[in-house]
Amino acid sequence: MAFGAADQTTAVKITSKTHVKPTTTKIIGRKECQLVTFDLPYLAFYYNQKLLIYKSDGSDQPFDFADAAGKIRESLGVILEEFYQLAGKLGKDEEGVFRVEYDDSDADVEGVEVMEGVAEGVCVADLTVEDGSGGALIKELIPYNGVLNLDGMHRPLLAVQLTKLKDGLAMGCAFNHAILDGTATWHFMSSWAEICSGKSTSVSNPPFLERTKARNTRVKLDLSPPAPAAKSEEETAVAAKPEGPQLREKVFKFSDSEVATIKSLVNSNPPLAEGSKPLSTFQTLSVHIWRHVTMARELKPEDYTVFTVFADCRKRVDPAMPESYFGNLIQAIFTVLPAGMLISNPPGFGASMIQGVIEKHDAKAIEGRNAEWEAAPKIFQFKDAGVNCVAVGSSPRFKVYDVDFGFGKPESVRSGLNNRFDGMVYLYQGKNGGIDVEISLESAAMEKLEKDKEFLMEGVDCNLAA
Repeated sequence: MAFGAADQTTAVKITSKTHVKPTTTKIIGRKECQLVTFDLPYLAFYYNQKLLIYKSDGSDQPFDFADAAGKIRESLGVILEEFYQLAGKLGKDEEGVFRVEYDDSDADVEGVEVMEGVAEGVCVADLTVEDGSGGALIKELIPYNGVLNLDGMHRPLLAVQLTKLKDGLAMGCAFNHAILDGTATWHFMSSWAEICSGKSTSVSNPPFLERTKARNTRVKLDLSPPAPAAKSEEETAVAAKPEGPQLREKVFKFSDSEVATIKSLVNSNPPLAEGSKPLSTFQTLSVHIWRHVTMARELKPEDYTVFTVFADCRKRVDPAMPESYFGNLIQAIFTVLPAGMLISNPPGFGASMIQGVIEKHDAKAIEGRNAEWEAAPKIFQFKDAGVNCVAVGSSPRFKVYDVDFGFGKPESVRSGLNNRFDGMVYLYQGKNGGIDVEISLESAAMEKLEKDKEFLMEGVDCNLAA
């Protein structure tokens, strides 16, 4: 990803930093919410970062950044009346159980951190190229690089950075992943945009905040946050950078017709028993990615490779939780195969394996996983996914391009550099249809994947699936 001079020096100048709390029209008082088994494993992950890039409408009138930033801050105070947990902090009760704490009268609860900055000379086009989602410039547009979720005991649980671009605005958000997952993140973002744009004066779909309804086991963890202000954020990010081969990030865009063709081709020769369900869009695209990443890695036939998906459990738990459940309600599901078996068989074989483990992950399996973890809690780090892993986060179901704050839909939506490892994949809906596949991969493997015509769907007649 080439940015010229902007990439060689600090491109973003931070001009202000403030904190936003819920507006005073609704007295919240003191609220405490226990973190549950679905939340706790993420304490040693880093803040979850998202970047939304907005472009001016192209008129002769310059983009009014100050006005836009003011409306974003003001509407944030309104939205936090319902999503007040994001304005709180992490704490522990007297028994050492982690919880989210919010108190109107507690001066230590700062609220959401909001920064404003300027990136002179940086255009939206510089940030929407496909070759990479990161680099030094992207890193400067999203706060809390290399900051652990556990740091939420002395840092805000949400930080927002609004950066003025030459022809638009970049909104970088860092969410504490110990208190919410992707579904809850985009529920918050869409609700916030709805209020900011003037479409509503209040939250039309309030969050369901009673996370102990999904799990009420109290788990004591002997964890302490890193010492505050011991290092600068940049030093922390450097120290947190995992050792190992150099990674590259790239966005591969698959059109609606390409996605449909992949689904059709994988379903055309599925090794499924009679009466089995057809393979879904997610399962067929997933096996397409898994197989071709495995080929690019040039694994030996006997080497095991792991496909991981973070499944939404809202409708899987018993009793089922509403879509508006605020918190983490996901679990990682693993499919393990020898590389030779994955590649030598038709794509439908791997897809059917993915389908099988997903369908087996019902309320009983979730309960068993939770009980096992509660008996012997283990806090993983993001890089503990294992070797030869392909792990899918986010979802093309999230309506990320509907997040309109009143100045148009985003030009691009991307993830930050936190929690990246070799084989991490983020799926997003495409701006103009289709699915964007954002991949982090070791450099040599990425180079091979970029030249894989079958993966890129080059030379394939995608009209056949129409």
